[in-house]
Amino acid sequence: MLIFKHTKHTYECGTDEVGRGCLAGPVTAAAVILPDAFKNDILNDSKQLSEVKRDALKPIIEKDALCFGVSHVFQDEIDKINILNASILAMHRAIDDLETLPEFIIVDGNKFKPYHTIPHETIIKGDGKYLSIAAASVLAKTYRDAYMNKIHEEFPMYNWKQNKGYPTKQHREAIKTYGVTKYHRKSFRLLPEQLKLDL
Repeated sequence: MLIFKHTKHTYECGTDEVGRGCLAGPVTAAAVILPDAFKNDILNDSKQLSEVKRDALKPIIEKDALCFGVSHVFQDEIDKINILNASILAMHRAIDDLETLPEFIIVDGNKFKPYHTIPHETIIKGDGKYLSIAAASVLAKTYRDAYMNKIHEEFPMYNWKQNKGYPTKQHREAIKTYGVTKYHRKSFRLLPEQLKLDL
């Protein structure tokens, strides 16, 4: 059973990101402030939910949340500032998008940089512990998946519709065969050493 809040603050925001380990596409973050009356028995860490459940939860979260924000940080920026900084930047930008300034921020994972002067706490596996972080994980995942499905149409040979840019064997074979696209993260090791690629 997920816990509603970490603090007694009315405007406690949960934030999470997805796509850190991908070879292509953005890292995407969401930030969510839920109302005190919010309840949902299905909501959980997005990795524990089927695509059908995530897609069903997305409009419920968007309708019931006090406010939410979603942000992509794209591959060019990831290559410039590295994936950890890009992940934190995506979370900051998602918080920027909130209509209400949070009083406290709870963050999935163990890395974050202060957001202005608002206190925060990092919580390992927070998306499986707190409703607002779980809600943020669902929004981040559904928005990123929708983006990867869209760019799949442009480059179907990489099968991003299925692998979402993660380093599956099929994705790596396609990189070996077709090379890289404008959506690939050039700073990442796109192929193991034995499949070296000339960039």
